[in-house]
Amino acid sequence: MDLSFTDEERAFQQEVRDWIADAYTPELRARNAMSKNGYLDKDGMLEWQRKLDEKGWFVVDWPEEFGGPGLTSGQRYILNMEMAAAGTPNTSPMGKSMVAPVIMAFGNDAQKAEHLPKIKESSIWWCQGYSEPGSGSDLASLQMSAVRDGDDYVLNGSKIWTTHAQHADWIFCLVRTSKDGKPQEGISFLIFPMDLPGISVSSLPTLDGPVDGQQEINQVFFENVRVPIAESLIGEENKGWTYAKYLLQFERGNAYAPGLKNALEKTKKLAAVEQSGGRPLIEDHDFRRKLANMEMKIEALNATELRIFSALSAGEAVGAESSMLKCAGSEAQQAITELSLEAVGGYAAPFVEDTFAVARAGANANLPTPDYAASVAPTYFNYRKTSIYAGSNEIQRNIMSKMVLGL
Repeated sequence: MDLSFTDEERAFQQEVRDWIADAYTPELRARNAMSKNGYLDKDGMLEWQRKLDEKGWFVVDWPEEFGGPGLTSGQRYILNMEMAAAGTPNTSPMGKSMVAPVIMAFGNDAQKAEHLPKIKESSIWWCQGYSEPGSGSDLASLQMSAVRDGDDYVLNGSKIWTTHAQHADWIFCLVRTSKDGKPQEGISFLIFPMDLPGISVSSLPTLDGPVDGQQEINQVFFENVRVPIAESLIGEENKGWTYAKYLLQFERGNAYAPGLKNALEKTKKLAAVEQSGGRPLIEDHDFRRKLANMEMKIEALNATELRIFSALSAGEAVGAESSMLKCAGSEAQQAITELSLEAVGGYAAPFVEDTFAVARAGANANLPTPDYAASVAPTYFNYRKTSIYAGSNEIQRNIMSKMVLGL
């Protein structure tokens, strides 16, 4: 196992750094600094995704036959690491990282030709229809029905926690096509447009302030929605659970450490500005101890990630490790937001309704708190979700106990 970069990989690393320095403009940096979740508004995200696509780095995990750049696993890791370390905006994973692999593996030729190029160029926006009221971690209990009627399915039900559904042109959706046998055996995987008659989207307010371009989650309702079976069904009817499990390996197990290092550096900068007992908080021994403990956890996670991605480079499969990374990484994300909240103290209390507006107004913004503190509390509240989404950490620990300990 070799955890060091080759000369070629170091050269690629410098290329990535040079490109980020040019493409990640001051305007994008200012807007992203005011994001509560690492995402820009839709226009900003599309601008960033298209820059990546022009460089050939948007769909880096795709096979070359579908438009991927043909990077090695080491180069992909370096690219993701440098993007996270620079704090660049998040890209929407729904299309490129979640539904696209399913279409590639199980879709027909017409579905591949129709959707993959549009995902790559960001001309369509996707959302995920999985969770339902009462069916979250126990996803197999979902009840949204898809009943055959001639050449169509007729859909009735709702999906919840649907990220960025208000922006979406298309949705990939798990639906119940049979009630026979085990619950997992009656689920199908559908894709269809969001502008069909009978679909409505209702925003869900959150503690971090769902306003302007930062509105994040929604509930989507389906009332007698007709979708053509031939175009909408991925793979075989009642095989959707298999495809959903395949998708999850792309939703979990990403590298956390580079982004955590960037977030911790931001927290250190906050602590260097804020005062405690007449001196910078960064000089407080107890706070420095917390920072040091977090830094050690991040370094340990980084070493673990490098070992895992080294194994991937050698062609080994990732099993329970993806669940381990998800638990450790998401809990570290939450811990850092707690340190940031502690650092800014009372400045976290005022509610800033639209932090993107702060970035647009710059020094002219009339705020009851410094600009650097405006997004700290919203980010803290937003990141309560990280230990729940993509399978709650309790579920991940069950997976690890089964796969590793045989329990």
